[in-house]
Amino acid sequence: MKTKTSLMILIGIFLLGSLSLTAQTKLSGTEIMQKVSDRADGDEMEGTLTMTLINASGGERVREIKQYIKDFGTVEKKIMFFLQPADVKNTSFMNWSYADETKNDDQWIYLPALKKVKRISSDSSGDYFMGSDFTYDDLGDRKVGDDTHTLLRTETLEGLECYVIESVTKNKDYMYSKTTTWVVKDRWYGLKKEFYDEDGEYLKSLTLLNVEQINGFWIITGTEMKNAQKDHTTRMEFKGVKVDAGIDEANFSERMMKRGL
Repeated sequence: MKTKTSLMILIGIFLLGSLSLTAQTKLSGTEIMQKVSDRADGDEMEGTLTMTLINASGGERVREIKQYIKDFGTVEKKIMFFLQPADVKNTSFMNWSYADETKNDDQWIYLPALKKVKRISSDSSGDYFMGSDFTYDDLGDRKVGDDTHTLLRTETLEGLECYVIESVTKNKDYMYSKTTTWVVKDRWYGLKKEFYDEDGEYLKSLTLLNVEQINGFWIITGTEMKNAQKDHTTRMEFKGVKVDAGIDEANFSERMMKRGL
């Protein structure tokens, strides 16, 4: 299954695989990021996300979300339903990511107050999702070929040997001029990812908090995104995770977005 593009998986950096260290040392930056993208993680996944939004003064807002992901081969579909609190309840979001490298993601959001499904345009992809520190673009599938990847160095982070990969966008109008990812050797997941804005200034960082092995797959169950420019943090916990438990294809539709859970 290709990279899960959920809030917990972002995102393409927290992925694992298997390759000997001897072979790894010969890989280029692009090959490393392709291995990260290609690792197997099951064809279906569901669970409950707890999203905690933390402002500069330490105030917290907590949101609970039910998430489903299913890989159909040529397209991976994800749908999220906000369960609480009351001000966001019944809001839903859907993302379709395509295996075709030339095809961009399709995204939709349902706002119950408007009682209609809205398609997310490319012009809105840089907007922040539901008050979090993740943009709509962060929730999609960033193709390996969208960036030029360079292996900068190897170093130890949190006691683990990592490849440090700089990924520079090929699109001058993209919201991030570059990212830097610490990919753990032998395991193919990222401990940290730094994002830089269009002017090359440091913007935010994504950090892995927890990873668990479920049904033989390594699943990211805790992440934290810190936005340095906004002095705001989003912490994510993924609970009750089920892998390959069976998800109905009908779940991934505009009709289901409106109906909710």
